[in-house]
Amino acid sequence: MEHRITVSRHGHVAEVMLDRPDKMNALDMDMFLTIIETGKQLAADASVRAVVLHGAGRGFCAGMDLANFTPESPMLDISLVDRTYGVANMWQQAVWTWRELPVPVVAAIHGVAYGGGLQIMLGADIKYIHPDTKLSIMEMKWGIIPDMAGTQLMRHSVRDDIIRELTYTHRVFSGKEAVDYGFGTHVSDNPLEDALALAQEIASKSPSAIVKAKKVFNEAPYTSLADGLMLESVEQDQIIRKPNQMEAVFAGLQKRDGNFEDYRD
Repeated sequence: MEHRITVSRHGHVAEVMLDRPDKMNALDMDMFLTIIETGKQLAADASVRAVVLHGAGRGFCAGMDLANFTPESPMLDISLVDRTYGVANMWQQAVWTWRELPVPVVAAIHGVAYGGGLQIMLGADIKYIHPDTKLSIMEMKWGIIPDMAGTQLMRHSVRDDIIRELTYTHRVFSGKEAVDYGFGTHVSDNPLEDALALAQEIASKSPSAIVKAKKVFNEAPYTSLADGLMLESVEQDQIIRKPNQMEAVFAGLQKRDGNFEDYRD
């Protein structure tokens, strides 16, 4: 795989940068594989407590590299229906890897987020978007549908009719509109700076509670009321009265920063 992603560390925060600026971080085979491998490595590192995801150069991600649509592209020979990554195929896993990462992912979006780039953004827990960013569910322009887990992620935060309009027309919309619609969390003039600051704040909390909270929020939309309530209880039972939970109490009472142990299930 060619160089496609740069990972930097800021204490317990991992900064992940899509690093193909000459192509506006467009998605080719190497980019897909590198994203998935990066997600695996981060998930295996218990010292990582939050992740910031952003793009190098003039934009976050311009979507699929158009070279993927040529007859010679090896990507056209890969089956979409084969589940090569659990519930997902390779294209979906490039997005889902951020959702299933045990720790929160904060995305910083600027420039453009088109098609697959928008869907990768959706995999993050929280999104800071520059107001001038241009976004689009671009797939319809090329005669295809969004198929990188976007349909599963958009439906939980964006109105159904808005999703349909933007999908059917591939209309370009702004960062401000993205937040108004529910695609993003905050409009920001400095999305990377704000994302890094939030990630540091998250990393200062008990990683045991953060990991459990993300797990519960990930599973909540897909479970029954009874199972959801039970899940809360089961996950809480696994961390309450344990060292990190007690440290959070003592740190709060003593008005100091917590000194937490790394945590994984």
